[in-house]
Amino acid sequence: MISVTPVAVHDAEQVRKFLAEYGTAADSVRHGVRAYKLTYRTVDPHGKPTTATGLLTLPIGGAHRLDVVSDTHGTMVNRSYAPSVAEDYGRIPSYLNAGAGRAVAAPDYLGLGEGPGRHPYLDNRSAVTASVDMLRAASTAADRLGRPLTGDVYATGFSQGGQVAMALGRALQEGADRHFRLKALAPINGPYDLEGHEIPALFDGRVNDTSGVLYASYWLVAQNRLRPLYQDPAEAFRAPYASRVEDLYDGEHSEEEILAALPATVEQMLTPAFRAKMQHPSGALLAAMRAADRACDWKPAAPVRLYAASGDTDVPIGNATSCAARLAAHGAHAPVLDQGDLGHTDSFKAAAPKVTRFFDAVRDR
Repeated sequence: MISVTPVAVHDAEQVRKFLAEYGTAADSVRHGVRAYKLTYRTVDPHGKPTTATGLLTLPIGGAHRLDVVSDTHGTMVNRSYAPSVAEDYGRIPSYLNAGAGRAVAAPDYLGLGEGPGRHPYLDNRSAVTASVDMLRAASTAADRLGRPLTGDVYATGFSQGGQVAMALGRALQEGADRHFRLKALAPINGPYDLEGHEIPALFDGRVNDTSGVLYASYWLVAQNRLRPLYQDPAEAFRAPYASRVEDLYDGEHSEEEILAALPATVEQMLTPAFRAKMQHPSGALLAAMRAADRACDWKPAAPVRLYAASGDTDVPIGNATSCAARLAAHGAHAPVLDQGDLGHTDSFKAAAPKVTRFFDAVRDR
């Protein structure tokens, strides 16, 4: 850990008001919260030293020693959207779980918040190392703040963070840090199956056009920095988008700016040849998909719930049913809890309080 900076303090009533503004149930909130930005050392996708930031949220009052929730956030393109910076709906799990009496460690990931460089979008390996190192930094900070952590970890995450939460749970169970023990796992709307569901859904209408353009371009640009998917952007993107797309994902542009600079559909954005490659992947493209898709290939010893929504046109529910099937193939039962005809963000707001209550139930067993 490098530094701890206070960023917010709210009493219990203020926490309930914050949640109510986003239409989120607040019945589990019993405590106020204090939130801190942590800056800590970690490694980049190539194992080289770097730094990252994240949000540590602690309850005001309650137990002296605290269990910890790891909350991994969804897709964001601008570094100022990160949990340690923006007090918006992304802090719902932090305030819900801290309000229920647990510590919450929410990493910004690499290249977001005040972390240097560009974000390696959907690179599970570096997201997991940043998340484990955030847990370590949170433990150090909590000790110094007089609220030591027990080492029991409850993992959740939304969208991109749902995939990260699954991969983090696996890493913790396999001994990534012996101080931390996975107690429960409850991701929301994660893209667990890029090859079988999420990428095909970009082209068959299950993913809405706006989100499809953002996700596809972000993923291709970020993954190309890690492994060569194309030598020249013009191989993948049509003109005039090929000349601008990589600069759009510098961590400084907003979603609105990015979408205004790109076309309305994935078909209009990609060259015909590269679109065909996306639909029939091989080589580095297939390897990039499968590296992410391994997140559900294990047998959790802790209880698991997969929250998703049949109305989600960002991350179709087939991702969750595919993950549940993979876990079942390893002998683990993970029910898919359908939030119904709600969109991506609204289903997150509906599911987050249910995740908190699930964690309460696991703790009280």
